[in-house]
Amino acid sequence: MDRIEYTYTFGMDDEEVVDALESHEVGVLSLASDGRGYAIPVAYLFDGSSLYVRLGTDSSSKKMSFIDETDEACFLLYEYEPPDDSWSVVATGPLSELTGDERAGFDDVTINEEFLRLRVFDEDVDEIDLEIYELEIETLTGRKTGSESL
Repeated sequence: MDRIEYTYTFGMDDEEVVDALESHEVGVLSLASDGRGYAIPVAYLFDGSSLYVRLGTDSSSKKMSFIDETDEACFLLYEYEPPDDSWSVVATGPLSELTGDERAGFDDVTINEEFLRLRVFDEDVDEIDLEIYELEIETLTGRKTGSESL
């Protein structure tokens, strides 16, 4: 590796990981089905122990078919500032749709306050349903670049 450039990374402490999750609004949710991966940007809310993702769905939603098949989802949050500053946080765990009283806690006002505006592509707005899913965090890790002594 004498010709490959690299930068050392180090583990983030719990406070840095929580700060990163609390100070951002969008991450990448990765799902899997039958050996195929699918990753999408999602608006999220972190409450200190769980991640909640807001999804807009319609009758032809590819992401919903992957969600139904995913046993363990992966959520990635990261930032990169050239040339060498970066950090990433990865959370994994089961993903489940909120229903009943849990879902009622995310009314329209709360959704508008807690999540950024819904990004709509070619969908008919009247055909979109908003779903809230909870990623029950089983593993949570953070890495950052740095110059800590080795």
